Amino acid sequence: MKSLDEAPGSKTFSENNNWDQENQLAASHNMSLLLGDPWTPCRRSRATVKEWLLKLRCCLGTVCGMEWYCYAALGILTAILSFLMDLSVTKLLRAHQWLYMKLEGNNLLQFFCWTLYPACLCAVSSSFSHNICPFSTGSGIPELRTMLAGIEMPQYLSLTNMFTKYLGLICTLSAGSTVYLGKVGPFVHLSTMVGAYLSNLCNLIQVNDKEKAAGEMLVVAAAVGVASCFGAPITGVLFSVELMCSHFAVRHYCPCFFSAACGALTFRLFSVWSGDRETPQALFKTNFPNALPFYPLEILPFAFLGLLCGAACCCYLFCHRWILRFTKTNPIFIKMLTTEKGLYSGMVAFFLACLTFPHSVGQYMVSQYTMKQLLTSLLDNRQWSSQSHNASVQLGSEPLLEWSSSGSPFYLSLVVFLFMKMWMLVLACTLPLPAGYVMPVFIYGAALGRLLGEGVAGLTSGQQWASINPVNPGGYALAGAAAFCGAVTHTLSPALMAIELTGQFSHAVPILLATLLANAVSRSGDRQSFYDAISISKRLPHLPSLMKVYPRLPSTPVGQVLGALSVQLKKAAGPVEMQHAVNTSTDTQIPVVDSHESQIILGVVLRSELLMFLRHCKTETLEKHLDEVCCIYPTSVLLSPHNTVQEAYSFLSLIGAQTLLVADRGRLVGVITWPQMKRILEDLTKEI
Repeated sequence: MKSLDEAPGSKTFSENNNWDQENQLAASHNMSLLLGDPWTPCRRSRATVKEWLLKLRCCLGTVCGMEWYCYAALGILTAILSFLMDLSVTKLLRAHQWLYMKLEGNNLLQFFCWTLYPACLCAVSSSFSHNICPFSTGSGIPELRTMLAGIEMPQYLSLTNMFTKYLGLICTLSAGSTVYLGKVGPFVHLSTMVGAYLSNLCNLIQVNDKEKAAGEMLVVAAAVGVASCFGAPITGVLFSVELMCSHFAVRHYCPCFFSAACGALTFRLFSVWSGDRETPQALFKTNFPNALPFYPLEILPFAFLGLLCGAACCCYLFCHRWILRFTKTNPIFIKMLTTEKGLYSGMVAFFLACLTFPHSVGQYMVSQYTMKQLLTSLLDNRQWSSQSHNASVQLGSEPLLEWSSSGSPFYLSLVVFLFMKMWMLVLACTLPLPAGYVMPVFIYGAALGRLLGEGVAGLTSGQQWASINPVNPGGYALAGAAAFCGAVTHTLSPALMAIELTGQFSHAVPILLATLLANAVSRSGDRQSFYDAISISKRLPHLPSLMKVYPRLPSTPVGQVLGALSVQLKKAAGPVEMQHAVNTSTDTQIPVVDSHESQIILGVVLRSELLMFLRHCKTETLEKHLDEVCCIYPTSVLLSPHNTVQEAYSFLSLIGAQTLLVADRGRLVGVITWPQMKRILEDLTKEI
């Protein structure tokens, strides 16, 4: 019969008591150390503060794990950064608009104000990023996907990178719709940087499985980044599942939802406290009819919209891949993007601003609207085609007045907007500065959907059923936004983002249908997504992206790409051989064989145990063999030389292993670690 101490719950209880006792002992130990050192200033006060901090940690730990406090802090801090960024960008955009309006009547001064302001901001953003931290340019999503797959890229999570990217992104967004770049990608990168530092802080408090906790924090941070941009927590989690992780673990769901909810709630509360909204609500307010949001036959136009967005996406992705190849092969672009990044960004921004000048082609593209105002106007539920024939209604319709301000029909403005923004966005993607690309394609899809919706409304205007409950073009704009954005990124999360941004769950079915069809067209022929093309252009060791352009890469046998076996120990190795292995290898696990002649694999030995034994050897002479002083752990996964690179990559990602042994009939032939996998992928993609 088991005693009470042997009961199932007694182990946890005793561990908690031991933890409390350890905290108390640590506090008394810190107190004695500080009080015993006469040179320590304010030693009694410091000891008291440390003792209270340990007690606070003990109290917080009894409620839940310390990592959950880090998840909440991650959501709140990211939301604060997002709100401060939006506030700064709004002030700078208003300053530009105020200066432009003050110069009304002088077209030349207005032209210089309109063009030089975004050009200078883009030049400052690019130069600032290039001179302080070159890794801060671009979206950051391709690099994050590579890191979450297991490849270490610590330079992308540095504090300098976070500071540079934050200020550079503010300058980029302050250029407005002239440059037509967004916020989502870089802010997800910023969120992961905050998550990395919070993970380090959490590891100082509790030291259980640091590598697992750090990887989990990055996955959670990717979801929080999207949630803090739009106040959309569910979209953030789905974004992290679809785009960021090659293999999403179920254990990440609760932390992702918890942290994303904290970030979304904080972001919406800040909007209320700033006076922007009266209550925490959707970011874009819409007035779609709820009684009959759409007719059953409208499913066909929504399906056609999905196919249309998929076809337009194929054209956009083709142009994007072409411009990426062109900038990598043209000597002029190579020189500009290598040494004169600030000048290049300023020139491109100036060129784009000239095209969007309101007194030129810009009058057909609603260039005076910010990106938020553009999306709000496109989601208007009223039919512009019917309002354009009624002067009294037209005077009260701000979106229609702006889209037809040039005196031409709004159809022409929508067509010019779609044609110009297609290649302007492709050109803007080459700018070497922090920038996001989700919101621009979201707005582009909304314009495409608005154009089709107005066409459907015009065709059904004579029907009796349409006069009772007219067709809502804003619903087509919302579906088009989700479909085009989903097709560009090869994801379904934009469908949920469209619903959370507007609160329009009544259009969930047509939005999802259009997004699925657009994805089907965009993915046909194994085409690359937007982020896959960037990963391939930068030659990042991200296997899911490289597989789309290098078909034989997944089936390449591991034996063909293995390098020479650098370090191994025999079970009878002495201290000299152990010291040599520790000096020549930085791996956490070192393979152990029966003998160097047979090469029969026995398992691995931990580097930490070797170091501990070697420290004892320095104090006292110990002539013992490896199998006598260290534990030889059997390997959980043993690969064959005939296994493929894709299988090795999957094993490293799924089981979180740092080292995989490759054996042929029991004989050790090689080792695969994450640095070696990175080298293998880089070597295999040199032909691309």
